[in-house]
Amino acid sequence: MQDYYNYIKSLHLIFVITWFAGLFYIVRLFVYHIEASNKPSPEKEILIKQYKLMSSRLWYIITWPSAILATVFAVTLLLISPGWLQQPWMHVKLAFVLLLFGYHFKCHRIYKQLQRDEIKHTPGFMRLFNEGATIILFAVVFLVILKNAVNWIYGLVSLLLFSILLMLGYKFYKRIREKKNS
Repeated sequence: MQDYYNYIKSLHLIFVITWFAGLFYIVRLFVYHIEASNKPSPEKEILIKQYKLMSSRLWYIITWPSAILATVFAVTLLLISPGWLQQPWMHVKLAFVLLLFGYHFKCHRIYKQLQRDEIKHTPGFMRLFNEGATIILFAVVFLVILKNAVNWIYGLVSLLLFSILLMLGYKFYKRIREKKNS
């Protein structure tokens, strides 16, 4: 099985990438869906019908299968090289993977609500929520590349600063949009 390690690792990485792509795009579709609910008829109904279809296809054809396959290949890699589980950085990475699954399940809940025409969040909330996957992605990539849990302290500080910059960027972007629309 060790001979196949790099092939399995490549497949794992491919499905992690498509999983994140699905997570990034589904939340953007949530934003558009919520914004469409404020449009006048018949535009509202046409847009919502289209966003429901697009979300459904993305969620069940790309995002869920990618999450499952990324997990299957990750478990396979850990079975081939169980020594990785002894590494402190891997423990931190797996904590972020659990956080990513929490994010995924929250997206699933929002997806189901929007499919039932239940709007419980604002477009602004969804734009900020969209950054959650970005933060997890940064953390996991740096952990995997650096393989150092001690530097995690510096990484955490950097991650917090990055999050603050994202929020400030969002507020700046929101101001520009509001000026454009007025």
